[in-house]
Amino acid sequence: MTASRSPFLAAFALPLALALSACGSGAEETGSLEGEPIAEVPAPEGQQWSDVVTVTESDGYLLGNPDAPIKVMEYASLTCPACAAFAQDGADQLKEEYVNTGRVSFELRNQIHGPHDLMLAQLVRCGADETYHPLSDQVWKNLQSVLGPVFEREQQFQQALALPEDQRFVAAADVAGFYDFFAARGISEDQARSCLADFAAMTTIADNSTQQSNDLGVTGTPTFFVNGSKLDAVNRWQDLEPVLQRAGAR
Repeated sequence: MTASRSPFLAAFALPLALALSACGSGAEETGSLEGEPIAEVPAPEGQQWSDVVTVTESDGYLLGNPDAPIKVMEYASLTCPACAAFAQDGADQLKEEYVNTGRVSFELRNQIHGPHDLMLAQLVRCGADETYHPLSDQVWKNLQSVLGPVFEREQQFQQALALPEDQRFVAAADVAGFYDFFAARGISEDQARSCLADFAAMTTIADNSTQQSNDLGVTGTPTFFVNGSKLDAVNRWQDLEPVLQRAGAR
């Protein structure tokens, strides 16, 4: 076993019933954020800033103006109810009222909370870069129905994970009903199967999650950073929006 694969394989040791316990951030704030009002920045002709996606060197998906003076980054788990609550309550407002002004960018990074979470993180990457945020939001907005079959068929799911590397996630997604969910949202079953057979790509996602979480002290999700400062006890839109306004998004 190589060092790069050990964090990935450790994900299988996490019982599904415990995967949700990683939700909730214990982050500490590392700096104050105060600024004068910032002027809006026009989007490229024929686009809104919320149409512009850049994949960062850290495998984050940055939505909006890459040079925005206010940079929001969220570490999120696709199986986390608190992340789902943020997606339902604030993600649309963040994109429409802040990202579209060009003042704010929004980078989303995955923290992996188990094999089912890893599979979802790979599936939201299966389409064009521009579909990553909408597909992630769709998972969160339908979280109960997405995760229900995983827990109801846990024994079958674990049996699938014991298959060879290029088969295990392909089979587990069938047990979980993920193919139908993503097919209804533009990712064909053949496309999804091909993505889930790419063990190396999934190892990279898991290893990035482990390394970045360790480096940045991300102990739970959602964890928000604004301009590099990790925010304390901010996991709801009503807590994040005032931070953006004080930083100049007003």
